[in-house]
Amino acid sequence: MDLRHLKYFLAVAETRNFTQAAAICYVAQSALSQQVARLEKDVGAQLFSRTSRSVRLTAAGELLEPLARRILADVDNAQAALDALSGLRRGRLRLGLVQTRASSVDLVEVMADYHARYPGIDFHVTNAPSSEMAAAVLAGDLDIAIVGLGPRQIPDGLDHRVLASDPLVLIVPADHPLADREVADLADLPESHQLIQFTQGSGLRRQVEAAFARAGVEAGQHFQVGQIHDMIRLAARGIGVTVVPRSSIIDGGSVAGAAPEARLPFGARALRLADDAAVHIVCAVHDSRRLAPAAAAFLDVTERHTTK
Repeated sequence: MDLRHLKYFLAVAETRNFTQAAAICYVAQSALSQQVARLEKDVGAQLFSRTSRSVRLTAAGELLEPLARRILADVDNAQAALDALSGLRRGRLRLGLVQTRASSVDLVEVMADYHARYPGIDFHVTNAPSSEMAAAVLAGDLDIAIVGLGPRQIPDGLDHRVLASDPLVLIVPADHPLADREVADLADLPESHQLIQFTQGSGLRRQVEAAFARAGVEAGQHFQVGQIHDMIRLAARGIGVTVVPRSSIIDGGSVAGAAPEARLPFGARALRLADDAAVHIVCAVHDSRRLAPAAAAFLDVTERHTTK
């Protein structure tokens, strides 16, 4: 089985189009079709169901797709391991980054430190919902993902390190019935509350919905926003209420030793939640069975920053 054939197969599987797959692989369509046909002969099964209008994976194709991804990922990792013999002078790190800020670790500083130590390693950074990135690590498409998932939410087969545990806070407009409180229970929200939610599939979304479930009330969704800063501003304008990590409203202070101070837009109030389990957990997830040296080095650098 030729690795090139597997790459062509995956290109067709992803695009569902032989012409587009050939363009991605920089080969003529006729050549790509011949190589896929040769792969089908090698495995003894038809991998695609072709019509004049569509290309679909057969049962054999669906079985081969995740295996092909793992095979190619293992080949990449083997190359990375060989690169490690030369002191990580070259290589690649496929990194998934959570879309929310981790309270106790500055990921930009981690990446800058890593690059200073290993300047020959190329970064390939992905930003996506946490559940998608964790699945990508499991499939071998990412080496490491920094995700907003708790240990129980991480797929089986993956290892994890907790990097941060950030309390969630309720953001309400200044004229809200709960605005004069310091601490609030989500069950105290009026039945007609409008909730501003983060992106579907994100770790934060899961943790907020879990907090509402513990409170015995429906989370609901009236707005879905992809930026936490916008969620807070919308709440300040009276559009609804929102629940965000405390770190998203805290300024670490520009002067060394200065105490953190809340930075909220005018008209917004932040209330601590009575639910101690309402936290935004950030983890680094990886598959220890296929952890490339470049990825292992990144975990070590991250560990140094989280234990400072």
